[in-house]
Amino acid sequence: MFKNKNVLVTGGTGMIGRELVQLLLDRGAKIRVASLDEPVDFFEEVEFHKVDLTNYENCEMICEGMDYVFHVAGIKASAEMPKIKPLNYFIPLVKFNINMMEAAFKAGVNWYLYTSSYGVYAPSEISHEDDMWKTFPSDNDKLPGWAKRMGELQAEGYKIQYDWDNISIVRPANVYGKWDNFELETAMVIPSLIRKAEEAGKGGTMSVWGDGTPIRDFIHSKDVARGMVFAVENKITEPLNLGSGIGVNIGKLATSIANKFECDVEFDSSKPNGDHKRILDMSRAYSYGYENSVSVDDGIEETIEWYLDNKDNKLDFRHDPFKD
Repeated sequence: MFKNKNVLVTGGTGMIGRELVQLLLDRGAKIRVASLDEPVDFFEEVEFHKVDLTNYENCEMICEGMDYVFHVAGIKASAEMPKIKPLNYFIPLVKFNINMMEAAFKAGVNWYLYTSSYGVYAPSEISHEDDMWKTFPSDNDKLPGWAKRMGELQAEGYKIQYDWDNISIVRPANVYGKWDNFELETAMVIPSLIRKAEEAGKGGTMSVWGDGTPIRDFIHSKDVARGMVFAVENKITEPLNLGSGIGVNIGKLATSIANKFECDVEFDSSKPNGDHKRILDMSRAYSYGYENSVSVDDGIEETIEWYLDNKDNKLDFRHDPFKD
């Protein structure tokens, strides 16, 4: 399907993007990557463009001549940052999501993948794809959640107005893996815990926000990339959850990571927990034949090893360009 085809990956220098680029190269695709981040140790065979996707003309330029577009670019943040500086996430997300889908449509691409998020869901123990529009995003993900929902509405609009339904939508859970963001101000759960444990060191104590009771669904970046390719290869047009379908207790996760660094854990109950339980229902993906390949235990081992190998010289390029 992808052999000798022109494929654009936005956000291709990031954690998911790098895994996706590798999968597409393995399938013989000709890859173009668009990102704000300068690539470190990137693929020599990939055509790279450093562009701001909030500018529509840039989106038109990078979509020209493409057969497939995987729109993976996003803004990663800790649970607290969108509450403190919500517009730093909402405005660019809305702009480049709208720009990219419109540019891809006008360029006549064969298929488009839109990366949504588990943040579109209301607090619920199990999140089912078809329940999304019955509720509202959690207050903990309010603006980013609505920004992602607007992208899904845009996709619906092309179907209604132009009968263009060549769009796959994926909603990943908490993603982690190599090339993650380990900056404590903006890092998500697993990279934040890894960095805190490493900095605490043997015999030290790392502080963890909340009381450790929340339960989350985690998926390795490699499996997210596999799910994206799977959705496009199978021309799946209904939204697809990408998670493990299994809840992981944050307290147990923190303790497990701390044990690897031989440090102790101290839970700071004065800090917010966030929603108590968030797990994605994976029935739809499984019904199509999709399966994950990386367990949480194996994935965390790999992520820790990568972090320790690269923390001194390859972390500086991962930043939040809108946080200032």
